[in-house]
Amino acid sequence: MQYIWQLSTWQQGTAPAFRWREEALRPQLERVRLQQGRLLGQSESLSTENQAAHLDALVQTALRTSEIEGEKLDAASVRSSVVRHLGLEQAAFVGKATNFVGTPKTEALVKLLIDATSNIHQALSQNTLCQWQAALFPETPELQTLRTPILKGQLRSDAPMQVISGRLDNPTVHFEAPPRQGLEDELQRFTQWFNKPSADVDALLRAAIAHLWLITLHPFDDGNGRVTRAVTDRALAQAESNSIRFYSLSAAIMARRKEYYEQLEQAQKGDLDITPWLQWFLSVLEDAIASGLQRFERVLNKTRFWQQHAQTVLSERQIKVLNRLLDNQGEEFTQGVNASKYQALAKVSKATATRELADLVQKSCLSKLPGGGRSTRYALAIPLTANAIQTNKTQ
Repeated sequence: MQYIWQLSTWQQGTAPAFRWREEALRPQLERVRLQQGRLLGQSESLSTENQAAHLDALVQTALRTSEIEGEKLDAASVRSSVVRHLGLEQAAFVGKATNFVGTPKTEALVKLLIDATSNIHQALSQNTLCQWQAALFPETPELQTLRTPILKGQLRSDAPMQVISGRLDNPTVHFEAPPRQGLEDELQRFTQWFNKPSADVDALLRAAIAHLWLITLHPFDDGNGRVTRAVTDRALAQAESNSIRFYSLSAAIMARRKEYYEQLEQAQKGDLDITPWLQWFLSVLEDAIASGLQRFERVLNKTRFWQQHAQTVLSERQIKVLNRLLDNQGEEFTQGVNASKYQALAKVSKATATRELADLVQKSCLSKLPGGGRSTRYALAIPLTANAIQTNKTQ
């Protein structure tokens, strides 16, 4: 099997000789540009909610970029880290959180994600990439128990780097990265290309190319996917001239994770016509921006909800469940939450769950949905946003 990095057209020139069919990409690019305009227009008209939308997008990015690699982070810890790093502890839209302490892992990851999209015109370097990779692996008891220590803050070892899946005795090799020898030169070529964008390459396509190129190099022992997605987020921030993120590319990739790996594998084993990869990337970007528009709707609902309940006395458990419902409107609990689900979220007994749900209904935080008995479900009792009201008027 010959990989793209083994082609003579990869190894010559200031950048691999990637090519694509512009006419095949034009309709998607136009749709993405239109969505971008709507999203930025929404952000300008809802300036008060910008920080809340940014917070929500960062939380989703931190959770999903780790989940893509098979690592599940605690959502509350991630949220606490984002709130702290953005300095939003006193913001009304945060809700009635009782502490803002994340774990060492969530603190480091959130700092990386913010660094990646701040100072967007700062040059990218090998040292920057190494710092980001090291930040993914703070000293924790779990890290210290690994039989083979992860090389942190430096390029990978001389051992062949293969991306594999399946059983250890019969693995499937998806692709193999370039050899360790010469990796510094490959990274220098990448960063020079990244730091001096060509006027001939659309800024969105540049983000997609950067993603494919860096993941192909696979420069580290571990953390390559997360570092690559951070670089891609910087490229997108540069394309929009905006360091504040209102959508999460990682969340959209996670929703299509199987396709993601299939597309990367196909791109590694083809020639340097990367039109299929670019088409897939743009389709995921469309999904991400569409979710960003929905996020503004959720942020409006959440802000109004906590303004309405600023004086409502609630337990920490109730606040936790309400924030979970508010943060996932339209994506999770679309049929409401029942006593069993509340029990699992709040980690309480069935009797306590039933009692606390009844209390939330009495305090107008939740409302009962049609049905009864064991099937009784509850939904958020929130005022309709302007968009929702307009939709109802036209129906």
